[in-house]
Amino acid sequence: MKQRIITALILAPLVILGIFCLPLPWFMLFIAAVTFIGFWEWTQFTDSTSRMMGLLPAIVVAAASALVIPFDTISLNLVDSIHIEVLGIGTGWWILASGLALSFPKSSVLWKNSKVLRHTFGMLTLIPFFWSIVILRAQYIDINEYYGAKLVMFVCLIVWAADSGAYFAGKSFGKRKMAPNVSPNKTIEGLIGGIIAALFVAWLAATWFELEFSNTPVMIAITLVTVVISVLGDLVESMFKRVSKIKDSSNIIPGHGGVLDRIDSLTAAFPVFALLYLVF
Repeated sequence: MKQRIITALILAPLVILGIFCLPLPWFMLFIAAVTFIGFWEWTQFTDSTSRMMGLLPAIVVAAASALVIPFDTISLNLVDSIHIEVLGIGTGWWILASGLALSFPKSSVLWKNSKVLRHTFGMLTLIPFFWSIVILRAQYIDINEYYGAKLVMFVCLIVWAADSGAYFAGKSFGKRKMAPNVSPNKTIEGLIGGIIAALFVAWLAATWFELEFSNTPVMIAITLVTVVISVLGDLVESMFKRVSKIKDSSNIIPGHGGVLDRIDSLTAAFPVFALLYLVF
């Protein structure tokens, strides 16, 4: 626990500085690097003969997405239809993946013996994550260079709040298991505690950052859906690790495991939030 706290105290300020201080092109490169590490860690889930060969399909598809999807500042700011489609694909994947996690282990017979599906799941997890966070960061950048950074920070804050609220509520009141075959420690009571904490933080952050939502009920609804999906996103990675018989995706972050272990909830939260925010 001590190592986890020390690492978090070092990483959290660096992440915040990166979100607010990096120019958009450098921010995109930073998120691309995080995504690349995520793909490298995902190779453990693909049952490939070598990790380099396991990484190749994801790199090819990710590169192809960069050729098809406009990522200049103007296009990202305006949000083309293809951007919405990518966010829709990501959101659809997380709805499907949540169902797979909640019905595990029965659902695993549909995909655990398919290398193609395992590769596809990794792409659906990380490519929409990359594009959603970049699209959010670019919002209103021609008017207010920090507005998009505030949106990105907003998502991080509600997910972190949900994680903390779920942990303490689960420890104090947790009785009913949410998905015992995937993660025995996650409970319905913890989920409720996480939602309450996230809604409180969302209200504070939206007010402080002066974020534009259609109205308060819409902000609450978007936060609620994002938080629930983020919790289920954590379960999804736990499901893949359980099938692959590994504890952590790597040991790159002292006391925290791998990059995927730290961003599992965020990979689910960002595409869903971005889609709902931009559409509603």
